[in-house]
Amino acid sequence: MTRNPALLPLLATIIGIGFFSAMDAVMKSAALAVGAFSAYFLRCAIGVCLAAPIWALTNLRWPERHVLRIHLTRGVVGAFMGLSFFYAIVRLPLAEAIALSFISPLIALYLAAILLGERVEQKAIVAAMLGLIGVIIIVGGRIGRERMTEDAALGLAALFLSALLYAWNLILQRQQALVASPIEVSVFQNGIAGSVLLLGTPLLLVIPQDHTVWIDLVSGAVLTILAVLFLSWAYARAEAQVLVPIEYTGFLWAALFGWLMFDEMVTPATVAGAVLIVIGCWIATRQTPPEQTAI
Repeated sequence: MTRNPALLPLLATIIGIGFFSAMDAVMKSAALAVGAFSAYFLRCAIGVCLAAPIWALTNLRWPERHVLRIHLTRGVVGAFMGLSFFYAIVRLPLAEAIALSFISPLIALYLAAILLGERVEQKAIVAAMLGLIGVIIIVGGRIGRERMTEDAALGLAALFLSALLYAWNLILQRQQALVASPIEVSVFQNGIAGSVLLLGTPLLLVIPQDHTVWIDLVSGAVLTILAVLFLSWAYARAEAQVLVPIEYTGFLWAALFGWLMFDEMVTPATVAGAVLIVIGCWIATRQTPPEQTAI
């Protein structure tokens, strides 16, 4: 029996995305209370306070210039990606927002070829297309049963901006994972994104008065660190094109957390789209049998 070398990175990616989806849910709750900007900035600040001591105790070493450049790029991209995403999920159901963001893996597959020199296999393209069709079914079901409001339209616009940035983020995640430890990635991701957002705090920052909002923010920071640790470990051990389609499982997590926390119901169109998403993930992660060689 041939062992699939991508199995452990695959499982780590699924778990990491689960942590991210749980984070999205608690952050939606916090953003509804204090706004997307304040929720995201405070989560980044808390994340740095939690991750930096661990980094200092394990392997405190300032990154080399080329590594720092990757940290800076991903941090800046992450700042605007996260802000636009949290703005969107305040205005859209969580599961559908996640589903709409799945244009990112499709874009990322081609960015992996351009920026990382990876050869995009046919099965990865088929998997991405199946996932995208599943998303179209979900969105079509929503548009067919609801009238688009101005607030929802703004949410969609922010979500598509976030999706474009997230596609770039997926590639940067692979580059970053190859040159830095997971805890270092977490420290710089939160620190740089928070530093960018710091510029807007004089005008936009709202300090929560309700202790439950602080619980959400701390929970969001912890879940983010766990997600980054799992995903950084996975992306250091498998190509982006293998792991990117697994991003589609985020919809299943989001549907669960949206139902549990916000009573957001899952429609038949959502289920049908999810089935295609899962099939796409299965195709992407199937291992091609190795060719027989003479001994």
